[in-house]
Amino acid sequence: MKRICGILLLAFIVFSCHKQGSPSIGAPGDHAALPPLAPGTADQYINIQTGNTTPAELVTFARSLTGAPYEYGSTDPEQGFDCSGFVTYVFNHFGIRVPRPSVDYTFVNQVIDIKKARPGDLILFTGSDSTTRIVGHMGIVVSNHGNDLKFIHATSRDDNGVVETPFIRYYQERYIKTIRVFPQNDK
Repeated sequence: MKRICGILLLAFIVFSCHKQGSPSIGAPGDHAALPPLAPGTADQYINIQTGNTTPAELVTFARSLTGAPYEYGSTDPEQGFDCSGFVTYVFNHFGIRVPRPSVDYTFVNQVIDIKKARPGDLILFTGSDSTTRIVGHMGIVVSNHGNDLKFIHATSRDDNGVVETPFIRYYQERYIKTIRVFPQNDK
């Protein structure tokens, strides 16, 4: 009898936390984290499948999160985001699976020249120590007009949170590469 009461209580708790009319897990617009993509290797790069989502939709949604606080290890807008948590949350909003930590983007197709970066492309940097050439920070390109590239990211620096940032010298020194994830950006 105790076991049945325990199961019923657990079921009540689980179902009472679910909002009526909320989308199912994995549906576009659902903010639950999707299972992350496994990291690629130097011999086997991975592809991010963007489906019917457009770069403009992704950038618009990313910009709607401007001002969210910084919180290391988080993908929750209520708590804040770290850099890859922000990228994960934005892509998962559209049902797009991505790797979780920034370093796992090292072997994602397709690397492009930064001069060809377009909104929706991902930009990868070292962590705060630019001498360690391992991906440790990332953002989403929002514009690139000549030499005026801007990206949106969650930063723990002075701005501390989700902000749009120009590709200034501090980031130029830490730059590793730019990744194209939307096939329509190749056109």
